Amino acid sequence: MTDGATRALARYAVGLRFRDIPPEVIARAKDCILDTLAVSLYGSTKPWCRSVVSYARSLGARGGSTVFGESWKAPPPHAALANGTMAHAFELDNVRQPGAGVHPGGTVFIPALAVGEATKANGKNLLAAFVAGTEVVSRIGVAAGNSVEKNGFHAPALTGTFGAAAAAGYLLRLNERALVSAFGIAGSYSGGLIEFSRSVDGAMIKRLHLGKAAEGGIAAASLARRGFAGPATVLEGEFGFCRSFSREPDLSYLTHRLGEDFETLNICIKRFACHINAHAPIEALQALREQHRFAPEDIQRIAVAGMEKLVTHHNILSPGDLMSAQYSIPFCVALSVFFDPSDPESFSEKRLGDRKVLALTRLVELKVDEAIEKNGWDRAARVTVHLKDGRAPSQLVVHFKGTPQNPLSREELYAKAEKLTRRLLPRAKLARLTDAVNRLEKLPDVSALGRMLQRRAR
Repeated sequence: MTDGATRALARYAVGLRFRDIPPEVIARAKDCILDTLAVSLYGSTKPWCRSVVSYARSLGARGGSTVFGESWKAPPPHAALANGTMAHAFELDNVRQPGAGVHPGGTVFIPALAVGEATKANGKNLLAAFVAGTEVVSRIGVAAGNSVEKNGFHAPALTGTFGAAAAAGYLLRLNERALVSAFGIAGSYSGGLIEFSRSVDGAMIKRLHLGKAAEGGIAAASLARRGFAGPATVLEGEFGFCRSFSREPDLSYLTHRLGEDFETLNICIKRFACHINAHAPIEALQALREQHRFAPEDIQRIAVAGMEKLVTHHNILSPGDLMSAQYSIPFCVALSVFFDPSDPESFSEKRLGDRKVLALTRLVELKVDEAIEKNGWDRAARVTVHLKDGRAPSQLVVHFKGTPQNPLSREELYAKAEKLTRRLLPRAKLARLTDAVNRLEKLPDVSALGRMLQRRAR
């Protein structure tokens, strides 16, 4: 039944307790949290994040929430805006797999930590808030479906507001009725266009979308706490979120096996600093190069086949800025031939003018793969390299490294965190941060996490 789905999700979220969450779900949540913190710290150094941090500071309000890498604190919405932008600053943050337009780290954990610091929440409640928000936002994302982005909207900028509202509402101790209103308010905060994928420049706006969603979700929960009301059918209603943004919503998934199957286990952690749809093509190409030992100059053309979205959204042959380059599958595939895609420094402004990368970018062809479409292998890719000597080796990658079916090991996760923070945190401090996340349920006040992410005042 879909009637009352918004209420059912609110009831579930406010009623969830740490003791109700299986150990494997807690472990996955911790992996996501550590990854988000490392990714955000790395993102804090980027100029677009410095702009958002400057804006947040200019607002002048003081609060109890850490702005990562800064020596001052802000009110939760302002901190979440800045930190959420950092989380999505360089295409490194975690997502749901299969795709549903959901980024749990940036839109659930970031606002949860901001509110958790301000309310002096303990680690158990922070973990429960994160899982509650992830369960809510993931079901909303799946229910809305992939047509959200076919309609021109950037899905995580929309769905993320609900995840943020759920996590913030949990830590603000909203009751079911108030969280229903928070969801109703969040529906009007949801927004974000995907025109950045078509623009010559200005794609930087994509980096702001998760921060905006995190900020909006906290605002929605805070308003509901003060008695402000929103529609109780915001998700399932005739003019509600799913039917308004999606062509063919599956409303039954809003409450599908709620409390039985944990969506948190579907979190996918990235290895490369580019859009998630480029990960399988890059991995397939790496495997082919290792197996067949060809050089860049041996390549005549590269065919990348996958789901329809590869062709409709990612076929950018002349990216105008770094964001559109990271969104372009031809560019990312070409870049991976010459540079290490697991090093985020490989994705830099100077690569936009690299003649050998640009020349190979124009030799990458994207097309729809009927078998991948038929089997529903979301984000899978079949790469065929046509070589000048007549060979055409091919490789299919369905579950690339980092997916729930092929997860990063704990050692690989730590290695990513170390690579991202090596210029920002001494190794000993990163070890303390990692240990704090691993023992998060024992933390009496999550402000201790925030202090590890602050820069000392001079």
